[in-house]
Parts: sequence; C-alpha cells; structure tokens
Amino acid sequence: MVKTAVMVSGGGTNLQAIIDSHIFGEIKNCELAAVISSNPTAYALSRAEYAGIPAHVVDAGRYTNRASFSEAAHRKLSELEIELIVLAGFMHILGPPLVKAYQNRIINIHPSLIPSFCGPGYYGLRVHEEALKFGARVSGATAHFVTNEVDSGPIILQKAVDILPDDTPFTLQRRIMEEAEWKILPEAVSLYCEGRLELDGQIVRIKGARDDGSAS
Repeated sequence: MVKTAVMVSGGGTNLQAIIDSHIFGEIKNCELAAVISSNPTAYALSRAEYAGIPAHVVDAGRYTNRASFSEAAHRKLSELEIELIVLAGFMHILGPPLVKAYQNRIINIHPSLIPSFCGPGYYGLRVHEEALKFGARVSGATAHFVTNEVDSGPIILQKAVDILPDDTPFTLQRRIMEEAEWKILPEAVSLYCEGRLELDGQIVRIKGARDDGSAS
C-alpha cells in the first residue's frame, strides 16, 4: 500500500472525489494516510474527519515566504513517512527542495488541457475566464506530475470538456470539475499506486493501456 497524503487549501471537492473512489475500491493499493491543509479553516479538513483520515494543518499564513512554508510542509510529510503527494486544490507552489525529494511522486490536477491556460497565475476562475476570452471550444483537466516549472510536469491523464455557448467561468469551472477533474485525479492516483506509470523523459506511459491510450 502506498502511503498517500492529499494536500488541500479550500473546500476539498477533489479530495472528496478521491475519498469516494477509495471507498468504492476504484483506487487500488493506496493508503490515504493524511490530509494536509495550508488553511486551518478549510472545509477539506472536515471532509477528512468524516472519512476517518488523519488531518494536519501547516498554516501558510504563519510563514513569511514560500521557502519556509514549503520546508515546514516537507517536515510534516517526512514525519508521516509519505510516499505519494496529491495536490487537490492546493493553492501554493512547493519549493525546489521538496519537489526534488519527491521527484515523480507529486501529482497535481489542473483545470485545463495543458499546455493551454496554465503556468504562473493560472488557477481558480482565471483559467476558465481566459479560456472563454480566447474563444476556445474545448477545455478540460490535466493530471500531471509536479516539477519546479509550474504546470509543466509530465502529463498522466487528460479529459476534454466541451465549452458551451452560454458558459460563464462559474458554469465551466463546475462542469470541468464534475466531468473531468473528479474522474481523472482518482484514476491517476490509482495508476501510480498500482505501479502502472512509466516515465520516458516527459512522456508518461501507462502499463496495460488500451490502444486508444486510456487505462484498462
């Protein structure tokens, strides 16, 4: 079983998708060992409590810069002997020492089809505002490994979602969560924990994938 920590900052809808998938046996070989929040009032902490998952707070507001916060998070992860980190609505950029220590062991979900509408400053509603402003017909979500360059790590899974003529940033955000994020993030976690992901440079290959590239 792969000891996994889910790092959160807010409501925890992606965390809930992971919890639900785990309960229904859709995530295999995974121990949800901890939820770590950067926000002491995040509702995600309540979700963890309801699910019986140990919850911890590393309060970003108590640290003067990214490096000191990331160092504190690193200490907590090491203390818990975490093997896989999942960023699920985590609103902070982790520092290089932590990313290096967990190279190819940090999975993030981003609400667009990378490399579109991603990178520094692209989070929350801004991603969907920019997609609509650009006139994109399709958006979606990407599960990827984390590197020191924001939203540039190897792509594990992507799922497209059509943009509708009457979409607002809010409706698009919600539909991408429901149709893409909540599906591919748990799947990516399971693929990792099952040992089915192989990296070839920037390319992630899935062992046992069907010809269309989807996991079987």
